[in-house]
Amino acid sequence: MAKPTHFLITLKYLIHQLLPSSQQPISSNGLSLVFSVTRRQPVLVSPAKRTPYEFKYLSDIDDQESLRFQIPIIQFYRNNPSLGGRDPAGVIRDAIAEALVFYYPFAGRIREGLNHKLTVECTGEGVVFIEADADVSLKEFGDALQPPFPCFEELLYDVPGTGDVINSPLLLIQVTRLTCGGFIFALRLNHTMSDATGLVQFMTAVGELAQGARSISVPPVWKRELLSARDPPHVTCVHREYDQLADIKSAILPFDDMIHRSFFFGPAEISGLRKQVPNHLRTCSTFELLTACIWRCRTIALGLDPNDEVRIIGLFNVRGKYRPPLPTGYYGNAFALPVAISPAGKLCNSPLGYALEQVKKAKNEVTQEYMQSVADLMVLKGRPHYMVKHSYVVSDVTRAGFMNVDFGWGKPVYGGPARGGVGNIPGLTSFYIPFKNAKGEYGIVVPFCLPRPAMEKFMVEIQSMTSEPKEEPKQLYITSKFTTSRL
Repeated sequence: MAKPTHFLITLKYLIHQLLPSSQQPISSNGLSLVFSVTRRQPVLVSPAKRTPYEFKYLSDIDDQESLRFQIPIIQFYRNNPSLGGRDPAGVIRDAIAEALVFYYPFAGRIREGLNHKLTVECTGEGVVFIEADADVSLKEFGDALQPPFPCFEELLYDVPGTGDVINSPLLLIQVTRLTCGGFIFALRLNHTMSDATGLVQFMTAVGELAQGARSISVPPVWKRELLSARDPPHVTCVHREYDQLADIKSAILPFDDMIHRSFFFGPAEISGLRKQVPNHLRTCSTFELLTACIWRCRTIALGLDPNDEVRIIGLFNVRGKYRPPLPTGYYGNAFALPVAISPAGKLCNSPLGYALEQVKKAKNEVTQEYMQSVADLMVLKGRPHYMVKHSYVVSDVTRAGFMNVDFGWGKPVYGGPARGGVGNIPGLTSFYIPFKNAKGEYGIVVPFCLPRPAMEKFMVEIQSMTSEPKEEPKQLYITSKFTTSRL
């Protein structure tokens, strides 16, 4: 084993005077956190048994340009004294090797063929695994764990040469032991392989094997042809989410002074939003309501031209839209990207109910035929990226199951996406993550990434919109930590 490398990591949370002192964010762990990480050399973990060598096509939903990026996940676990000091890194490493016998495509490499079609070469090479130690306890991270996380780049080290979508390992996993006996499990996924549901299915299998199971409860199902194009392909639906723009650079937000923050939406905030929509819309889902709110507030904060066309794209799980439903165990990407579109001026000047109606209309367009039409479009149009100009993407992972992944130490204190703004174009995505705040209230935490001036306006708009009518605005955002970053 190579000699461990030592890192001294210092993070100072920058608290800016964005609101009066009475409305400052509550910090759960002070203003700074300093700790060192000792990391061993990365290794490749291959399947515990011999697996088939073969080529497997990804679906025409999997290999669209929009999904050709790496997505980070992080899980925090407490110490479990009943385990008698078992080493989580060793237990999880061995369980990964066993899980890869079932999920052997994850141990392969993506290859690109004609017309940008992606295929998995099942080589059995393995996934990257890193074992590490940090001289910090779980308690020092605070009592309200949420993105962004301190020193994340050291808790999930970007091993040089592993980050490409093509010809690189499909998973990178780091287990970092903490001084309290707890640990952090961090993972980076090549998004072309799986969505959140599929990834949790794999992580759950690792957890079952880590706890001594001889097999896994849900066998994986490949069958990517179920979400592939027809022969011949023909587009039958309107897909404005894939409108094309000649100059993509002109559509991107300035990233020289971006702020990362998380906002908490609990029962009071959701209730406040429902009271702002007409009676016939109050039975809408929390996803629809929250998406409408975020779309409107973000558009106001960006200060766009009233005639600009703005978009909100919601990732919508389609497993239940198929007849028959997609098979249990399917772990490919199975979601649509329906888009709601509005002139910026109309969105900002209309009541929340207007935005909500547009979101509901977009969501209701998704059917099995719609998905088949998307797959056909990918083949005919060269697997395009969704339109990025004045777009924002929201992904609801509240039901994905990250908080149920148990490696034997119990359920995580926090589990889910490590940050917002991930993707081919930074800053365009937020996740809806299940969360319990320091008061014990269950709700949704949403990480955002915006230019500094826009973040200030966004914060004020969110506070105003989620407050009860005719009451003073309440403090909404509960970010215990946030950083400025230059992307």
